[in-house]
Amino acid sequence: MSPIAFLVLMVISIALLMVLIMKVKLHPVLSLFCAALFMGIVMGFWEDGFSIAEVLALINNGFGSTLGSMGLPIMLGAILAMGVQDTGATKAMANFFIKLFRGKNLELAPALTAYVVSIPVFGDITTILTSNTANVLSKRKHISMAKMAAFTQTGLNLTHAMVPPTPGILAVSILLGADLGLVIGWGVAISVIAFILTWLILRKWTDKEWIEPIPEIAGEIEEVKSDKVEDILIKDEHMPKTLPSFLTILIPVVLIAGSSFLKMAVPEGSTAYSVANVLGDKVVALGLGVIYTMFFALSNKAAVRKSNKDSGGADSENFREIILNSWVARGLAVALSALLITGMGGAFATVIKSAPAINGLADMISGSGVPGLFIPFLVGAIMFTAVGSMTTGGMTAAGLMTATMMSQLGITPLATVLAIGAGTMIFNHVNNSGFWVISRFFNLDLKQGLKYITIPDLVAGVLSFAMIFALSSFGVI
Repeated sequence: MSPIAFLVLMVISIALLMVLIMKVKLHPVLSLFCAALFMGIVMGFWEDGFSIAEVLALINNGFGSTLGSMGLPIMLGAILAMGVQDTGATKAMANFFIKLFRGKNLELAPALTAYVVSIPVFGDITTILTSNTANVLSKRKHISMAKMAAFTQTGLNLTHAMVPPTPGILAVSILLGADLGLVIGWGVAISVIAFILTWLILRKWTDKEWIEPIPEIAGEIEEVKSDKVEDILIKDEHMPKTLPSFLTILIPVVLIAGSSFLKMAVPEGSTAYSVANVLGDKVVALGLGVIYTMFFALSNKAAVRKSNKDSGGADSENFREIILNSWVARGLAVALSALLITGMGGAFATVIKSAPAINGLADMISGSGVPGLFIPFLVGAIMFTAVGSMTTGGMTAAGLMTATMMSQLGITPLATVLAIGAGTMIFNHVNNSGFWVISRFFNLDLKQGLKYITIPDLVAGVLSFAMIFALSSFGVI
C-alpha cells in the first residue's frame, strides 16, 4: 500500500468514525471498533495488508494492552473523585483561592479549583463539584456567569487535556512512551501560563454580557458590597481544612512527577532510584491518594454521609461501608465508559500503527516541509473537533505518531504528547457531552456556550501549542 493510499484510507476511516458517532449516534466504543475493523479489512486488499483474523487479533491486543496499562489508574481516579466530592475538599480549595486573591477576581476561585481537581478527576464531575461555588460567588459579588463559565471550564479543560493522570493524556503518554513525570511537570507549567494569558486576554470581554446564576442554587444567596474576605468565604459547618483537602489531589501528582525528576538526579540502581520507581508508579501513586482520602474522610464523617446519600449512595450507618464500598461502586459506574472508550481507542490506534505503509507516510510528511510538531497538534484538533472526545482525539493522533515518524519529524515523545493535548483543546462545541454539562451548570444557552466555552478553549489551546512549539524548537522538550 502506498503512503497516499494509506492516508486516504485513514481519512475515510476517521470520517466513518465521525459519521457513526455524530449522525448514527452509535456509542463511541462501538464506533471506534467499526472504524478499526473497516480500516484493517480494507488494508487486506493490498499484498502487505492483514487478513480478517489478523485484524481482529490487532483489535483484541490493542484493546487488552491499553486496558492493561490504563484500567487500574482510571478506576482509582474515579474512586478518588468520589472521595474528593464527599469530603468537601473542593469547598476548602475554593476558599483558599478566595483568601489568596483577597476577595478580588473571584472568578479565579472556582477556575483554579477546577484546574487542580481536574488533574485526577473526570471533567464532568469536576464541573459539578465547582459549579455551586461559581454560582454562589456570581450572586455574592455580582459577577456574570459568562466570566465564571469561561475561566472555570478553561482551567478544567487545560489539565484534562495536558496533565496526567487524567485518562486521555495518560493513555497518550503511555502509548507514545513519554516519561509520565515530565509530561506532568511540563503540562502543569505550560497550562498554568496558558490559563493566566487566556484570563488576561479575555477577562474584560467576558464582562460585556450579564448572565444570571442558576436561581435554584443562588436564589437565597445575598449580594454583598463588601470586599472583606470573611464576608465572601463559602460557609459550611463541615468545612475541611485546606492543606488536607489539597493533599487528596497533590499526593498522586507529586509522587508521579517528583519520581521522574528524582530519577534524573540519582544513579540508576541506587536505593533512591528504586524507591522513586515504586512510589512514582501511576497505580501506587493513585492508590496512596485513595488511601489518604479514605483516612481524611474519617475527620468529616457527617459531611461524607450526607454527600454520599445525595449522590445516590447507600445511607449506611456503617461508615466503612461508604468509603470501602459505596465510593468504589459509584466510582466504577463513572469509570466504565471512560475505560471502554480508552481501550477501544487503543485498539484503533494499534491498527493504524501496525500498517506497513505508516513508515512511508512518515517519509512523505517529513519531506513536505511542514513543521513536524504541527502534525500531532492538527490531528488531535481535527479529531476532537469531529468527535467531541479528548480521549478519542488524542488516542487517534497517538496512533499515527509511531517512533519512526517522531524520529523522522525530529520531535520527542514528550513534545508530541503535549502537542496532542493542546490540539484536543481546539473547538470544544456541541458534539462534546462536556459542553452541555458546563452549559447546564453555568446557566448558558447554546449561543453563550459557543462564546464562553469554545472561544476560551481555542485561545488556551493555541497559546499552549505556541509554547510547546517554542520549547521544542530550542530543544528543551
